[in-house]
Parts: sequence; C-alpha cells; structure tokens
Amino acid sequence: MPQAPTARPTDKVILGIDPGTLLMGYGILRIQGNRVSLLDAGHWRFRSTDSHLLRLSLIFKQTLALIQLHQPDELAIEAPFFAQNVQSLIKLGRAQGAAIAAALERDIPVFEYLPKKIKQAVTGNGNASKQQVAAMLATLLQTPTDHFKNDATDALGAAYCHFLRINDPTTTAVTSTTSRSTKTKAASGPKKKQAWEQFLRSNPDRQL
Repeated sequence: MPQAPTARPTDKVILGIDPGTLLMGYGILRIQGNRVSLLDAGHWRFRSTDSHLLRLSLIFKQTLALIQLHQPDELAIEAPFFAQNVQSLIKLGRAQGAAIAAALERDIPVFEYLPKKIKQAVTGNGNASKQQVAAMLATLLQTPTDHFKNDATDALGAAYCHFLRINDPTTTAVTSTTSRSTKTKAASGPKKKQAWEQFLRSNPDRQL
C-alpha cells in the first residue's frame, strides 16, 4: 500500500484569537508550503450578565474545544492594547490569558502580535481600518469575509500575520513583557488616553 506523502515542515494549522470577554473572535488557517487557506472563522458572544470569572472559564473551554476540533500547531493572538483605563486593560488581558492557558494546556506554542503589526502585515498600513483589513483578507484568502464580525476578521488577521512570520522571520512577534512595555511607553499620556478612548468607541463590545 503506498505511503501518504510526508508533510513539509511548513505545513501546519494556525489558530488566531482576538481576545475579549463579551465578543471573542477566532480564525483558523491551513498553511501548505507558501499557500494559505481558510478553515474556519467566527466569534463567541458571552452574556454581560455572567460574572467575569464565568466568562473567563467559558473562553478557556471554548478555546480547548476549537483546539480539539482543528488540532492547530500554533496560536497567534492579538496582544492587549495599551490603556490608562487599568480595569479594562486587566480584563482584556485576562481574556487573552484564558485563551493562552488553553493553548499551553495542549502544548501549543503561542505568538502575540500588536494590532498595528497585524494591520501592517495584512494591508501594508499599520493604521488601516477594520474594514480595510477584512477586505484585504478576503482577497488574500480568496473567500468573502463580509459575513464575519470584526472580531473574526481580527483573529484571521493575527493568524495571517503569523503565516507571514513563518515565511519571513523578520516579521516579529511580541514575546515578552519588556517588548510590550517598550512600545507602550512610546505614546505620551494624553495621546495614549485619546487612542484608548477611540479604540473603545470603535469596539463597544470591549467596554467591559
């Protein structure tokens, strides 16, 4: 009986996550050499009436269920956005941590990417809108994305950014607290506050 061909080292499945405790997006890409295709994408909606801890538990369990279903090789996740609103940042970070913990539970390597890095990787413009990211992903993946919520296309953006990193090592991930804090300090206090307020206006589901 003929043997199945051995997969090339770059053949893998990437799970992308856009963290949030009210809406959380996910996207799964299959990498075959230098080709990429969409396997699945969507979002989870959590009830605001549920406790924060319950929602974290659901994030952990839902991520584990996705891992069980698609058997991803690596997790690409959007790094927490800087903020002066400490409580919102803490809750967003906890959501990210719950998803990361699920991946680590299954020994899946985790890679974090800043929002600007994802937009730059997908569109060539670090200040691109969510609509521009979604439109470019539709072209790159050769599949319509207009039926996905922003959270799903953001997750796909993280996964696609990681795909580019696999093929181009110069595309770096945020892998340490030092890297994150260095980028955070680059913005002055008033500008940082304005950016966070604009982010929350554009993403009302992130206001926890």
